[in-house]
Amino acid sequence: MEKYFTYIIQSLKDESFYIGYTSNLEKRINFHNSGLSKYTSGKIPWKLVYFEEFEKKSDAIKRERFLKKQRNTEFYNKLINGFIQK
Repeated sequence: MEKYFTYIIQSLKDESFYIGYTSNLEKRINFHNSGLSKYTSGKIPWKLVYFEEFEKKSDAIKRERFLKKQRNTEFYNKLINGFIQK
């Protein structure tokens, strides 16, 4: 069964975050760091700082949308550091 991931990557250039979902986490991070994504290419390099695993694509997308709506660096840092439960 295919797994899906919602992930947060952080730019080592300016410490900004990017949130997305994928079925292949390693391939997706490499994609962001290769400069092939227009949105993330200007902030290379990226590091994976957080991810959650889902069995359904729809659940991963739902979680991605929730996280993007937060638009709050403090919230993301607390989540990444385990101070907020999933």
